[in-house]
Amino acid sequence: MNKNIFQYQTWHLLSLSGLLFLLVTYISKKPQILSGSYLNISANTWFWLAIAVPIIHQTYVMLVWRFELYQRTFSQRWGIAKAFKYYTIGFSILFGSRLISIIFVAVSTQNSWNISATSAYALAAIITPLVIYLFYSVKKYFTIERAYGIDHFDPDYDEPYVKQGIFKYTDNGMYVFGLMILYLPGLLLFSKAALLAALFNHLYIWVHYYCTEKPDMLKIYGKTAS
Repeated sequence: MNKNIFQYQTWHLLSLSGLLFLLVTYISKKPQILSGSYLNISANTWFWLAIAVPIIHQTYVMLVWRFELYQRTFSQRWGIAKAFKYYTIGFSILFGSRLISIIFVAVSTQNSWNISATSAYALAAIITPLVIYLFYSVKKYFTIERAYGIDHFDPDYDEPYVKQGIFKYTDNGMYVFGLMILYLPGLLLFSKAALLAALFNHLYIWVHYYCTEKPDMLKIYGKTAS
């Protein structure tokens, strides 16, 4: 096995452990934010499911990307097209599960955040166009395939960094703006627990960036976006 497959993953594990420690500490001091239930399932269960999903998702992406990048594990077996297709199915299910699980948290703990409707809806109104512009920019300029990580599967893939759309203002548009969509359920249903789960997602995605994607970009392109 290529030793580079798990490059920086000790830092990944340490960072994740730190985030979970902070999360558990906060919840232990404010257990009331997990009061409630939905579909006869406790808010506490929904919340920790919403925390588990991004961990599973990012671990899945790291393992597939690294085994493919350094050993061509999947494309040698199925070919690039099929291997990438199988991977994107798993990615899509897990990515969608991030939002769905947070919606369940928001529903089970709605009205637990003491904020005026005007303020919450104003924040949602600010976030929504940014998210829409991000996904528009990904589809039009960045491409969905590249967002999934086609450059890890196709050794001949070599495209310049995108500097159009939202990427004109930040190289890391997907990390900065993409996960803002996860705050919307908490804002619209006034759920502090859902916002906390969204914040965990948003912080943890940067662990993926620094411990997995950034080093991978250095390997693939010889440079990183930032």
